[in-house]
Amino acid sequence: MIFPDREIKIALKKKLITIDPAPNSSAYASTSVDLTLDPLLRIFRNTGPGVIIDPGLPGYQVKQLLNGVTDPFTIPVGGWDFPRGTLVLGWTKERVELNLKAKLAARVEGKSSLARLGLGIHITAPTIHAGFVGTIQLEMFNHGPNLIKLRPDMPICQLIFEMTKGVPEKAYKGQFSGQKAS
Repeated sequence: MIFPDREIKIALKKKLITIDPAPNSSAYASTSVDLTLDPLLRIFRNTGPGVIIDPGLPGYQVKQLLNGVTDPFTIPVGGWDFPRGTLVLGWTKERVELNLKAKLAARVEGKSSLARLGLGIHITAPTIHAGFVGTIQLEMFNHGPNLIKLRPDMPICQLIFEMTKGVPEKAYKGQFSGQKAS
């Protein structure tokens, strides 16, 4: 079951969901709430054709690998022109917490107004697990034919909350638990 705007607001008041900073009234759609873009991005270096990433190796650590092949970049106040055909990592400005006892999970999805320009905000990772705490990392790709201006604090994605059938045995404690822009 997907939560409509009214149920999202009730869940926020009851602290079943925490979004900090709190969304303003214009952030709500009928079944979602918009989140905004943190100014920090991680931009992939052009490592050339000889670099191979092997996530099947024992001890593979995605955070460590990403820090080795990307550079931090802060979007200036005036914005940044996102090149076409480029992948960058970003984060939501908002810290999200899904109380484990709330029986909720969420999906992060793109905004249709940005998707129509070619902006994708996740590749295959839309799930925000029950018990998640942190900012949401975005795998942003410009699929369009033009540069897309990204600005700090712009609405970048939407969260859709879904009821789980029961309470999970354990909260999400994966490698992205507690993540923040870095």
